[in-house]
Amino acid sequence: MIRHLLSVNDLDRDTATAVLDTATRMADTAGREVKKLPTLRGRTVVNLFYEDSTRTRISFEAAAKRLSADVINFSAKGSSVSKGESLKDTALTLQAMGADAVVIRHSASGAPHRLAGWIDGTVINAGDGTHEHPTQALLDAYSMRARLGRIAGLKVAIVGDVLHSRVARSNVHLLHTLGAHVTLVAPPTLLPVGVDAWPADVSFDLDAVLPASDVVMMLRVQRERMTDSYFPSEREYARRYGLDAVRARALPDHAIVMHPGPMNRGMEIAPEVADSARSTIVEQVANGVSVRMAVLYLMLGGLA
Repeated sequence: MIRHLLSVNDLDRDTATAVLDTATRMADTAGREVKKLPTLRGRTVVNLFYEDSTRTRISFEAAAKRLSADVINFSAKGSSVSKGESLKDTALTLQAMGADAVVIRHSASGAPHRLAGWIDGTVINAGDGTHEHPTQALLDAYSMRARLGRIAGLKVAIVGDVLHSRVARSNVHLLHTLGAHVTLVAPPTLLPVGVDAWPADVSFDLDAVLPASDVVMMLRVQRERMTDSYFPSEREYARRYGLDAVRARALPDHAIVMHPGPMNRGMEIAPEVADSARSTIVEQVANGVSVRMAVLYLMLGGLA
């Protein structure tokens, strides 16, 4: 198994499949009376979060605790970071404390790569700027496979704010590695420079893409990262690129609807679609714990 998980490009098809297969076994423990496994007893996992997070931080914490690891939660707010401490100094502090793994979320793209060069332990990228979010892509792939029975050959539409989305970047590359066909759907202003080099098709017309899609993944419009006006209004965006009940009816009967969360209900996705039988949004949260257990198990368990 790889030493660090900084990007989905660190995973080849066999390694990614091994993670998904291991996650399936980890999910079986959720139904037990005693959910804990002794695999990582004596290991220390640090959650180093420089950005606000609910799902990812709690998911990693739950995953580590179910594997019996000791967990230290570090939040930049209320720490020495607010006094000006650098990422490197924080890394050296964690190194001195004997951290076996550091799960990092940071607003700066590339921060996990820098951290990996400063500490001896394993580094797992929990989201860096607009760059990548590898474990989110893994749990999305796991959710697709759990619902549809396969990933290879699936037609996946990723819709919305691709420009600011680390989830989109990671999903495009991982799904391509696993044999899916991805189409990005967004207004031109929300597509990054160089998107033509990505292993995905690009469309500006959501209605044309939906009838042939097995999976529709809606992305949140990340207003906190926007410094300019990328579309005329929220109403106009919802009209052109929002998934409402009418558009959902154009999907094939077996198709599923995904969202990495948190959602802007009524903007990129209508409440009735988010809560429908097609939706895997709640399942994605549960699957996240199993996938992150698998990642920690494979990356740290083999070191015992």
